[in-house]
Amino acid sequence: MIELEQDGGLWTVTLNRPDKANSLTVAMLERLVEIAEAAGEARALILTGRGKVFSAGADLEAARAGLATSDLWERLSGAIAALPCLTVAALNGTLAGGANGMALACDLRIAVPEAKFFYPVMKLGFLPQPSDPARMAALIGPARTRLILMAGQKITAQEAYDFGLVDRIVPSDQLMETARSLVADSVTADPGIAAGIAALCP
Repeated sequence: MIELEQDGGLWTVTLNRPDKANSLTVAMLERLVEIAEAAGEARALILTGRGKVFSAGADLEAARAGLATSDLWERLSGAIAALPCLTVAALNGTLAGGANGMALACDLRIAVPEAKFFYPVMKLGFLPQPSDPARMAALIGPARTRLILMAGQKITAQEAYDFGLVDRIVPSDQLMETARSLVADSVTADPGIAAGIAALCP
């Protein structure tokens, strides 16, 4: 349910559980962590999903069994954020719940016009993963972060773009082409130069 395609230095990771809105089980999250922690050799990494939803977050049954508060979420976002290569979340649809963490940890986020963004942790009775509020606030500011995390607002792709949560809105039939074009220079660059530029752009 997690696909990894390696094309030279480009790693493309696809959530492939569209019948369940790409909600994440323990096994899926563990696989994502494994890939992210091994991706230091990648020249670029793209995260995307199958179907009309990027991810609904934790699988409900798994969440009730403890996945909602697992440290796997934080390990995943931390591993992505630590990568020296360019990382892009190509959001093929709605981004919800704990799945926000992996997208927030990416360097760039692009989304289809139909995407919605929400993170209803307070309503569900959970705290967000520790690094998520700070990463979100760095992108959109503290008030808008509270709008999402505390007021529980679902925002549109256009609002996400206006806020700075996503960097481009892209038609669905151009999503992956755009993602690949964004990482093209990094894939062909000297890895040391790419890592050096990344270090200068925290």
